[in-house]
This record gives sequence, structure tokens and C-alpha cells, in this order.
Amino acid sequence: MGSYLLCGLPACFTRKHKVAEAGPPADVKEMFKKYAEGGTHMTAEQLWQFLAEVQGHGGVSIEDAEQIVDQVLQRWHHIARFTRRSLTVEDFHHYLFSTDLNHPLGNQVYQDMTAPLSHYFIYTGHNSYLIGNQFSSDCSDVPITKALKRGVRVIELDLWPNSAKDDVLVLHGRTLTTPVELIKCLRAIKEHAFSASPYPVILTFEDHLNPHLQAKVAQMITQTFGAMLYSPESECLKEFPSPEELKYRIIISTKPPKERREKKGINNRKDISAKGKFSTEDVLGKEPPDPTANQADDERSDYDTGEHNQCDEDNTEACDRVARASGALAYKRLIAIHNGKLKGCLKEELNLQLEKVRRISLSEQKFEKAAVSYGTNVVRFTQKNILRIYPKQTRVNSSNYKPMIGWIHGAQMVAFNMQGYGKSLWLMHGMFRANAGCGYVKKPNFLLKEGPDDQVFDPKEKLPVKKTLKVKVYMGDGWYLDFKQMNCKFWSPPQFYTRVGIAGVPADKKMKSTKKKVDNWTPVWDDEFTFPLTIPELALLRVEVRKYSMPEKDEFAGQTCLPVFQLRPGIHAVPLFDRKGEDLGSVRLLMRFEFYEADVLP
Repeated sequence: MGSYLLCGLPACFTRKHKVAEAGPPADVKEMFKKYAEGGTHMTAEQLWQFLAEVQGHGGVSIEDAEQIVDQVLQRWHHIARFTRRSLTVEDFHHYLFSTDLNHPLGNQVYQDMTAPLSHYFIYTGHNSYLIGNQFSSDCSDVPITKALKRGVRVIELDLWPNSAKDDVLVLHGRTLTTPVELIKCLRAIKEHAFSASPYPVILTFEDHLNPHLQAKVAQMITQTFGAMLYSPESECLKEFPSPEELKYRIIISTKPPKERREKKGINNRKDISAKGKFSTEDVLGKEPPDPTANQADDERSDYDTGEHNQCDEDNTEACDRVARASGALAYKRLIAIHNGKLKGCLKEELNLQLEKVRRISLSEQKFEKAAVSYGTNVVRFTQKNILRIYPKQTRVNSSNYKPMIGWIHGAQMVAFNMQGYGKSLWLMHGMFRANAGCGYVKKPNFLLKEGPDDQVFDPKEKLPVKKTLKVKVYMGDGWYLDFKQMNCKFWSPPQFYTRVGIAGVPADKKMKSTKKKVDNWTPVWDDEFTFPLTIPELALLRVEVRKYSMPEKDEFAGQTCLPVFQLRPGIHAVPLFDRKGEDLGSVRLLMRFEFYEADVLP
């Protein structure tokens, strides 16, 4: 039984209602009838045929199908598993609606992992040490651990001297954030770096240290990571190593010390509140307009010639001597991915052909301007080099920008505030559910190849439809277990509806909604939608369930985001997550996915 309150009466009282379990949808019954050949039970061999022909399990064996039958019978029929080795239509439905047995994404790394690092989108965090907002929250090793367990592969640490200038702290400079010791962060990284993925973890440093403390950092890193640390034999890498070559390795990326002697200290910046309004994302994940297109960045981009050296201009020669000391040289040798400094026009720098590969960083505003003015130059640069994009300064509440513009231009490190939430973060989670969540997703070939006359992909080019995705939303279940707070807040049982759509290039973006199901904790919709896709290789399927609440704002009831390019065809159980991307546990949808070529109408 479920319950809800009737509060328009003289005294509030509780009305009871039954939570009824919905039976198999008509399509499931038809599939069962077809593959069971009209019988009342489906054998393992018949299930194997269904998996191969409908579910996209090309490499599945009869032994795999037998194991599935055993698991289903053990879960729902403890005794029957000893007397029969086949499934009823209800068993078949239970199997299809089980997220652990019938997930829409594969659980094995399937992409080629032997290409250079620059050929992959890399799961990247921004200010990874903050537990909350960018201005006054605590710094800790806890969010670093949490990010690594989720599969994040790039961790950012801002390094500052303590007040005595004899030790190194991690904090967001010139804010009210409380620091954490660097060594504590390094130990957390060592312990959890490969708990979710064996592929390399990259540490990006925003370095505000003098040469003496850089030497101390080098010692900390060497002693903490030991053989895990990757140190290239040459400073001038002509090509990045591959994720496969770098399995279980830690990589350091920052500007080499010699590139940090241009100016005295750090230029004073205006109070953060004077730079513009704080940007927000509401609980629906809507993105606000950008009120600060021309504002300063919260971390130094590669245009800044003055980095964070603590030496005075008058003592440059003395600083040079210190920098050449063995400790500082050791720090420099640890830097495997050099963060290059842009010395002139961005377009010219992007076109500059150097013998060594490098990484550059741009704020989201500067990147957006570059994408508008010379997008193909950005694409060409990212074919061999690494581009990192980071959030603008005014995202004080740890909101995020839209990641698709970075991916369509080939940017490998689209750095996000993982401690935030909202639609943009949902898209980031969705992209990196691909490739078994290993944190590296191979870029589409069109971003890596050159055509006739050295042409590269133009993100502005209008393309024809390449594929069509047909999505059917059958039903949902689990809210009465995970959303018990709904029971006593509404005048009637919940009225759920599902929003389904595509996040991708502008031509592919679209959202649609199912009808609302009244007074039902296990809604059955049977609604079908089609989505023409011009670039399916970058498309993400967005799913969000809402509870209709008149006259108030509709309430959130779960979401997920799935990479279209890895979706398995067929009928699958789709687990839903909360606003921060945590698994709700029981809430799930039963959905069907079908793909059609452009010249075939669904």
C-alpha cells in the first residue's frame, strides 16, 4: 500500500492506495511468443537467438544465455531453478527490466586504446579539491577521491605556499576557501587513482610556487608515487603516448619552471563580486545566459605572460640560478605534458607547427570566441596537441558550461566542476559512461583526419542526416521505494511523465515528452519517438522523469544521459540517477532503441 494526504479538508488524513505491479508490455509478450515459438517457456537456446538478433549481443554464446537463465531463476524462483531451465513470459520480463542483467551499455572497454592521448576525450575535473562552491567551501582530499572513483582521469590542484613559505598547500587562491595539505591530496590520489579505471591519471598543477617549493613538490611526488610516475625520456615529445602504454601511471602536466619569470608575482585582481553576476543552474538543469562574456578569468590562461613566480624582477638572475638547482630541475623533469604559453595571436599559435606536442588552456569565454572565429584551426590543433577548457570565474556556485562545443572542436580536456550539478554535468556523466566508464573516449574519426588539400572537419558545416534513432518508453518502476517523501506531499498519487531528447550538435538537439500517467507508481506509457541525427558519434540521449504538480512547479523524479554511439539496440532497463548523478537504486525505465540508416524510414 501507498498513501497520500488530503489536506483541503477540516482535518488532514491519509488515504491509502495500492502500488500495483505492471505486467509485461505488448512488445515484450510478442517477442516472447516469437522466440519461444508459441510455447509457454523460453529455453536458453531461444534466449540466445533473441539476444543475438534483437539485443545487439553479437558475441554472446549459448553458455552466456544459460547463465542468464540461471540468474533469473535464482533471483525469482529459488526452487524452480532445480526443476526447470527455461523462462516464462514473466521471467523474461523480469530479465529485461533488470538493470544489472540487461543494461543498455556494454561493461567492457571496446575502443582502440593504442592511439596517442590527443585522440581521446578525457574525463577532466576543475578545482578538483573543492567540496562545494568556488569562493568559500573547504578544500579536501574527499572530492578528489570521489572523482577518481567515478572515473575522472584529470585532477587539478592549485599549489600555494603556506604563510611561512616552507610548505605547500592546495587551495583556490584569493578566496575564502580553507586549504588542505598537498601531501594529503597526493596520498589520496595514489590510493584511489585506479579504483575505477586502469588508464592514466593526469595531474594538472596551477603552480604559484618559488623554485625552492617546486623542489619540495618534486620530492613529495617522487616519494609518493614512485614507479607509478611517468617521466618521459625527452622533454620534446613529438607524439603523446597512448592510454594503453600508460596504464596505471601518474602523469604531471603544468608549465615548465623556465616559462615563469616574466612578471612580478600575481597581478592584483578586483573583488570577485565586481566582475559580474554569479551564474547558476536551477534544479531542472537549465543554463543561464552568459552575462559576463568579456570578464576576466579566474585562473591564468596561456595568454598571461606573468605566471606565479614569487621572485622579484630585480632578482631575475638570482632566481635563474636557483631554478637551475638540482631540486628545481627534478621538478621540471617530472612534467610529462608541457602546458604551453601563448605568446601572440591565438590563431597564429594554433597554426604554429612545432616539433613537440603540448597542452594549452583556455577559459570558456576565450574558447567560445576562438570557436566562432576560427573553429577549423582549433580542430587542426587538437589532432596532435591537447586543449583544455575551464569554467569562467563567475561560476562561483560550481556550475558548468555546455560541453558539446568543446567536444565538437576536438577539445580533449573539457574541465568541469564535478562538485556541482545540473544539465551540463549530466551530459558530462553521459559522455563518460561510454567505453565502460574508463575515462577515455576515442574521438570520432572525422575529428582526427585530414581531407583533400589538408582540409579538416568544419564544426559550422551543415551535414545531412546520417542515422535515425527510434526510442520507445514502455514503463517505469521504483519510485515508491526511492521517493517515499512523495507519499505525503500531494493531493493524489503521482502523475509521472518522461522527457526524452538528444543533446548534440545544434541540428540534432530536440526534446519530447510522453503523456502523463495519472495515479500510478508504476506508469506505463508505450510512447515512441524518432530522432534524426547528423552526427550520431557525438549525440547523447537525455532522459528525465518529472512528476506533474499543479499549480506548483513539476518535481524532479530521476534522470540519465547515455552515449548514443554506444547504445545497444533492443529492449533494455535504464537506471535513473539523482541531480548529482548518484544512482537512485530502484528507479528505472524499460526502453527500446532502434537505429536506421538515413535512407531507411523507421
